Amino acid sequence: MGAPHIPAAAPDGGLPVRPHLGAGLPWPDLAAGLAVVALGGLALWQALVIPVSPIYAQVGPKAVPFAVVGGLLLLGAGLVYEALRGGWSHGLEEVRDAPPANRRAFALLLAGLVANLALIGPFGFSLAATVQFVLVAAAFGSRRFFRDAALALALTLATWFLFVELLGVNIGAGVLEELVLRVLGREPAA
Repeated sequence: MGAPHIPAAAPDGGLPVRPHLGAGLPWPDLAAGLAVVALGGLALWQALVIPVSPIYAQVGPKAVPFAVVGGLLLLGAGLVYEALRGGWSHGLEEVRDAPPANRRAFALLLAGLVANLALIGPFGFSLAATVQFVLVAAAFGSRRFFRDAALALALTLATWFLFVELLGVNIGAGVLEELVLRVLGREPAA
């Protein structure tokens, strides 16, 4: 939740006073808290629909998602609580002195997510994740697109290969992955 909010001292030099509920409610802080709670609710809904095989005795595929749900809901509840007590962001120097939002960086991050979703089906994990990596790196200020693409391609191919070989999980084979399998003398799965 970041640094705790420490309001300014009262005019008489006594204890700091937070605004009461409804008086100048910090809507951005409250919206952030409610968004995290909503995200936790969405994650809970998705965790509840994960199919469970009877072969799992104790810990199944829902354990980690439920842990993440619990963390999101606790964090969201804490943020909402702090927002209702006066908020946390109005007194922080970093928030007060922050530059305006970088819309270009946000657009590049969003484009990376959309590109991954659009490309993973037809082109496979490695190429989709490489495009996402390059766009996210550009959002953070990188202008070395070829270096980023080469690094991303090496990392994503290694990740894909480890998932397939060590875990036996196909996370999205595409054109490039099939080529790698053929080079290794293996027949790609149909």
